Amino acid sequence: MPNIFEYLGIVLYFYSSEHQPIHCHGRYGEFESKAEFYIINGEITEIKIKEVRGMKPLKGAKLKDFKDFLKNYSPQIVAKWVDFFVYHKDVPFERIEKHL
Repeated sequence: MPNIFEYLGIVLYFYSSEHQPIHCHGRYGEFESKAEFYIINGEITEIKIKEVRGMKPLKGAKLKDFKDFLKNYSPQIVAKWVDFFVYHKDVPFERIEKHL
């Protein structure tokens, strides 16, 4: 389960046995949501935030922080997903501590 980013305490990661569509999980304490990326002709056209079964979803300010991060870093998240699941590369962890 590689952690790929931490943004203001929200840890973004992949499970090592992921599936399509390309997505990542965001966890803050006991709260977790996932973001699915929809790509057409190499462009991210939509990001859907979904609940994770058995977990309380991110909400309030942390959900907004998660969405803001996804808006700004979605190409990097997708690139890390491809590197990890397609090319079987290790992906670096990055910590961002300032609001975007």
